[in-house]
Amino acid sequence: MSNLSRLTAFVADVARIIETEPNEQTIVAKVAPKLRALVSEDDWLPDAYAVADDRAYQQHLLYADPLGRFSIVSFVWGPGQSTPIHDHRVWGLVGVVRGEEISVSYERQGDGSLRASPAVRLPKGTVAAVSPEIGDIHAISNGLSDGPSISIHVYGGNIGTIRRSVFDAQTGAAREFISGYSNEAVPNLWNGVETA
Repeated sequence: MSNLSRLTAFVADVARIIETEPNEQTIVAKVAPKLRALVSEDDWLPDAYAVADDRAYQQHLLYADPLGRFSIVSFVWGPGQSTPIHDHRVWGLVGVVRGEEISVSYERQGDGSLRASPAVRLPKGTVAAVSPEIGDIHAISNGLSDGPSISIHVYGGNIGTIRRSVFDAQTGAAREFISGYSNEAVPNLWNGVETA
């Protein structure tokens, strides 16, 4: 049994911040401590949104604002699992609620290639930010070799419906995608969408 009141209170806090704050920088600054408080406890996360899959990491929608202003997602990583290099195109915050993750940020160079920054370890309780304004291209992987890791992501849009890009690590070539969600109750309606 989970204590969903923690998640409900967080949703309300994020909605209030977005309604009253005019810019991305202020929104991120005010949501970050709220997310840090949320991920300091893990009794609120329902079991169904915390189970690793042997085939691939899972991206479970926890909440989508009906006006499309933000979404909250749990990412569940099995041992050895990682994302491709990707962007977001909206602001985002990542809070590690269980385990540890490794984040590698990338910067696009003049020739279109990507330059990687040193890997950063994100232990439980850590909150990190991404956005087109501060750096939007990264890859995330499970920092544990013997168990799952889970992070809670908050985005400035419904991330499962946003057309984004994955990048080739060698050339920097971009390929568009729409991620959808792993939840069975929220089917990925965007499977098979042709990209430009």
